[in-house]
Amino acid sequence: MPSWRRMPALALAAAIALPLLSGCWDRQELEDRALILGMAIDEVNEAAAGDHEHTTHLHEPKSLRNHRILVTAQIAIPGRVPLGPGESGGGKQGGLPVWVVKVTGYSIDDALNNLQQEIANPRSLIHLRIIVVSEKIARRGMEDINDYFRRNSEVRRSTWIVVSDIEANKLMNVAPPLERVPTLYLLSMIEKSVEMGKFPPQYSGNFWSAESRLGQDEFLPYVSIRQKENILLKGMALFRGGKMVGHSEPIEIGSYMAIKGLNPGGYSILGDVPGIGAIMLKSNRRIAQTKVSIRNGKPHAHIVVHLDTSIEEKIDGESERYTAEDFDLIRNHMGKEVSYFLLEFIRKTQRYRSDPFGFGEMFRAREPAYWNSVIKSKEDWEREYAGMTFELECKVAIRREGLKLN
Repeated sequence: MPSWRRMPALALAAAIALPLLSGCWDRQELEDRALILGMAIDEVNEAAAGDHEHTTHLHEPKSLRNHRILVTAQIAIPGRVPLGPGESGGGKQGGLPVWVVKVTGYSIDDALNNLQQEIANPRSLIHLRIIVVSEKIARRGMEDINDYFRRNSEVRRSTWIVVSDIEANKLMNVAPPLERVPTLYLLSMIEKSVEMGKFPPQYSGNFWSAESRLGQDEFLPYVSIRQKENILLKGMALFRGGKMVGHSEPIEIGSYMAIKGLNPGGYSILGDVPGIGAIMLKSNRRIAQTKVSIRNGKPHAHIVVHLDTSIEEKIDGESERYTAEDFDLIRNHMGKEVSYFLLEFIRKTQRYRSDPFGFGEMFRAREPAYWNSVIKSKEDWEREYAGMTFELECKVAIRREGLKLN
């Protein structure tokens, strides 16, 4: 075929291939975005809040009067965020790695629109890693906050949401010498707690899933500040109906993980064994078996928890060496002690009418006739859960007693 006859075919092929060779025509450099790494949400003190920003409205909405929130955003400064241990992205550049901006609004979206008026680059939540909510906001209700972040396609389901017992914006300034970026320090603290078995992996996606279930209530990490630069994992913030209703103690996080059979076991128990003395028993592995049934027309659960433990420390006591009888005594006494701790935590959640364990989901799956005839909504299950009965047995195995030098 003459070359001139192939020209139309070659032109058509070139026209089809041209868009594929054009590269990222709609790209946007990271340096041209305002990347929000962390966010804190607090109530607004109206007397000290200042003027209203009229970015989304001209007049104050009557239904939202005295409903403003304070949003504190940590925005990454290009070139200054550390890339590795002891390394900064900016080489010899100094200064803070993040820019902290505070804005108010009637909702998260309203506040972020006000934020956009104060910064040049378009805001982005692609790298949002942690959201800190004050306890006052959590107790008032988180429906609006959850609604915004669940709808936003930029927010990852692996983002952490935590509740602070003080003003949330104060956690945006906590950065010990080991970490220059407050958000990354707080994030690292939570994630390493999960790795060590100090907290279950309760990401925002898990929190929102529990919120949507009829037979389970949600919970979040409950944190505080100690000595100005230390963040304390204070317990679990327990929710009912989208509002925080109470919180656990730190040791009760271990109780929750034992009842759920979550590993690794990262908590130790200080117990006083009669005839032995005070010992520290560390949980290494947990196995939990739960059976649910209907007894006398009421929901009932039988829970068996197996704990693989090791003796970490003998604080005082009467004997220097343990005999076989001593080990039996330790296992029996500590089994009863742990059972008491676990039941006490369950009863606490019953008083709050908050079911973070998901017992209601077990009844939905295994007792559908009871569920369909008695339970009609999540509120019905929360009322039923308050009167639920439990049998709990804890079996303790001691795998290691430690080393003794002669």
